[in-house]
Amino acid sequence: MEAAAASPVRFKSNYAVSRRIEPFYKGGRVQLSRDGKFMFCPCGTKLNIIDVETGALRSLQQDEEEDITSFVLSPDDEMLVTGSRALLLRQWSWREERCVRSWRAVHTAPVASMAFDSTSTLLATGGCDSTIKVWDMIKQYCTHNLRGSSGVVHLVEFHPDPSCLQLFSSSIDYKIRIWDLASSKCVAMLGGHFSAVTSLAFADGNTLLSSGRDKVCLVWDLQSRESKGTVPVYESVEAAVLLPKEGDFSQLGVKKQGLHFVTAGSKGVLKVWEAATAACVYSQAVPFEPQEEASEHSLTQCLLLPGRKELVTVSVEHNIVLYDAQTLQLKKQLAGYNDEVLDVKFLGPGDSHIVVATNSPQLKVFELATSHCQILYGHTETVLALDVFRKGLMFVSCAKDRSLRLWRLRRDGSVACVAQGLGHAHSLGAVCCSRLKESFVVTSSQDCTIKIWDIPESLTSRAKAAVVCSPETLRARVTQRGHSKDVNSLAVSPNDRLLATGSQDRLAKLWAAADGSLLGVFAGHRRGIWCVQFSPVDQVLATSSADGSLKLWSLRDFSCLKTFEGHDASVLKVIFVSRGTQLLSGGSDGLLKLWTIKTNECVKTLDGHEDKIWGLHSNQQDDMVVTASSDSCIILWKDVTEMEQQEEQAKQEEQILKEQELSNLLQEKSFLRALGLALALARPHTVLTVLKAILKEPDGKKQLEENIAQLRRDQKEAVLSFLVTWNTNSRNCHEAQAVLETLLRHEAPDSLLQYSGIKSAVESLLPYTERHFQRLSRLLQASTFIDFLWQNMKLAEVSQQEEMTL
Repeated sequence: MEAAAASPVRFKSNYAVSRRIEPFYKGGRVQLSRDGKFMFCPCGTKLNIIDVETGALRSLQQDEEEDITSFVLSPDDEMLVTGSRALLLRQWSWREERCVRSWRAVHTAPVASMAFDSTSTLLATGGCDSTIKVWDMIKQYCTHNLRGSSGVVHLVEFHPDPSCLQLFSSSIDYKIRIWDLASSKCVAMLGGHFSAVTSLAFADGNTLLSSGRDKVCLVWDLQSRESKGTVPVYESVEAAVLLPKEGDFSQLGVKKQGLHFVTAGSKGVLKVWEAATAACVYSQAVPFEPQEEASEHSLTQCLLLPGRKELVTVSVEHNIVLYDAQTLQLKKQLAGYNDEVLDVKFLGPGDSHIVVATNSPQLKVFELATSHCQILYGHTETVLALDVFRKGLMFVSCAKDRSLRLWRLRRDGSVACVAQGLGHAHSLGAVCCSRLKESFVVTSSQDCTIKIWDIPESLTSRAKAAVVCSPETLRARVTQRGHSKDVNSLAVSPNDRLLATGSQDRLAKLWAAADGSLLGVFAGHRRGIWCVQFSPVDQVLATSSADGSLKLWSLRDFSCLKTFEGHDASVLKVIFVSRGTQLLSGGSDGLLKLWTIKTNECVKTLDGHEDKIWGLHSNQQDDMVVTASSDSCIILWKDVTEMEQQEEQAKQEEQILKEQELSNLLQEKSFLRALGLALALARPHTVLTVLKAILKEPDGKKQLEENIAQLRRDQKEAVLSFLVTWNTNSRNCHEAQAVLETLLRHEAPDSLLQYSGIKSAVESLLPYTERHFQRLSRLLQASTFIDFLWQNMKLAEVSQQEEMTL
């Protein structure tokens, strides 16, 4: 409290999106550039380009709102071609993010597969209409229309030797067709697979390796066009990649010369095979149990990058993993799609990571600097909630599998499970950590009970943290039936003495953390409570509810101190920010609201999500917030209050200096510079003041013409837009008409027609100008009549004087 009094609390006024972690891959073929720096991933109507090192993302967006069905990058990395459901092919200059040309695919159904030849001059497209087209990309015309396939042509590959004009394809009849492009005929059909052929790999000009979902890989002799070897893989194979002859692959069991290849399939494990003996010489070690068909860990694609000596795999869960090709050691993981994000927390001593629960049994830990994603296996059902200890090195997760798991972030950035606990009868929906030190964890379940689990000191000691061992078993110290319905939220007080729960039964309760005894009940919400949070500085509790309101409660007498209303939907999360002086809340409408407690005022509403905000957490510095939503998006928000205040102050200072400079220029009668400065300030009234000062000069009209003539075209356009407004007022119409006259005299009609907004300006000027001229005409008539009367009066007066003299 003394520290808080020593330095004044700065209220926050705004957050800005610092970074978005969005889905960038939703299935389909993934490709990498030859140097391995860029990855190309289809995602609905967009093709995303990811910088593999930094995770930075760019997108190629089509004009039509149709999904991309296939794409291919040329071997020289220069041409990128996409095919969409609109039956259009587009060629992109992907580095400049622009479409070079687009043309009709001629197919009567979407394109399912594409391939370039080794020279990057020919493109083959296999369609869902059973036809294959070959395109000359230099001369831009279709050279071949190959008919005869059965059903969807899902695989096309050119022979690697450009002098051998052959194209290989496969469709749903499980045969590999060889097309002679010289005669446009199918010259052979290789029949050996009994299920879909998934990949083709050329060892040399005469040897072909094919993989299939019939759990075998076949080695073909292209001269005799017969199979010369069958390798039973015992799993549905999605990709087979040949290991290059150059390089040391001894760590992968490669001891002899000869054909070796890597398979990726339904068990989610990479295996290395020797073609000559059909033996598996190496099987990858993984943190999960290899399963049978339809595994959630299945691999859908495997790529080799010879230049970088890397192997890339793509899983059915849209995770992209990069391995060292010579050792199969993991180098980097990227999460392409997160599904519904249920919770998110900052992690690490300097908030360098975030840990995410994504409607999956696996947890994902993102390193913010590189976008590297660790996938944590352990839970067997969906993880529902997370919490992190104060130091940021340990965190806890709870899941539908009725278990909680304790994890530790090690110095090398890797995460390991160090403990687990079982005891609840139903799935765990909320979890909270002790605040002062890593001493206990609290969980709640659909069985309406609360359990307090003590953490052994051995787990928190530095020596133990460095040792990799099997997880310890945690045992519950306290079990307490807390509510009559599901407990949605838990919170531990900053001093670790109190525990708060919020339930679907519309009540929040306060408990003693030592023995789990009930201390009090907070009643007042009209619907279920979604979140409870202790203030970091005051003896108050914040709650958020499905009734759309937030409430602050006194811990002394359990009375409601304040109610905040503004959300139009359920308020799912609430946290304290600005040292407990403000609240930040997230609702099921996807909106974030910032509240100042003292004034009950909603300072800012932030719209970044399109669905329910399930996760909300602030970093240790209190200058960044992370949110997670059902829209599969994670957003990092940066506090920009100080930046905006500095910008506003700098703007005001600059404005004062410019106004002073303008005043000096007018005093010095340096009208051209004054006019330019007034236009730079974009202030019509100041420009009008300068024009009036010019016209007051003895030769004002001449000076006006000279100054207007020296303005740039954009400045003249600005003056024209200003004078439209001046012309509506009779007090300023003279200056407006003087400027208009100058423009009409000194600018050619063709030049004026090029001005932006000239049409609307003329339409606005005409009616008011006619009205001004009508007023001038009436004024002229009236003045002529007065002059006539005056002349007559003078004549009568003269005649009277003459009579008197006579």
